[in-house]
Amino acid sequence: MDLSKVVITVYGAEERCASCVNAPGSKETFEWLQAAIGRKYSNDQFHYQYVDIMKSHVEEEYKDFTQRILDEEFFYPLIVMDGEVIDEGAPRLKAVFKAIEEKGIQPTG
Repeated sequence: MDLSKVVITVYGAEERCASCVNAPGSKETFEWLQAAIGRKYSNDQFHYQYVDIMKSHVEEEYKDFTQRILDEEFFYPLIVMDGEVIDEGAPRLKAVFKAIEEKGIQPTG
């Protein structure tokens, strides 16, 4: 993985979050987020990851957030950027874009 890229990780599951009844699913949120970020910023500055919290084997680096979601500390989908929680549940682009710009990345065009 290119260490100069901002890592955006979406934690989620196929089953929708109980409190997110009318919200898109985690996979849809993951795809929507990539498209929305790509329209505003140069996508070559980002590395995207999706973590299914319901898989029996989760890589060590994802276990902490996965367990915290399962313990209901966070809603999913959970958006994490470079290890920092950005938003959860039904994510808002405004919060994501603010976090991106705080990293010094400016919109293109």
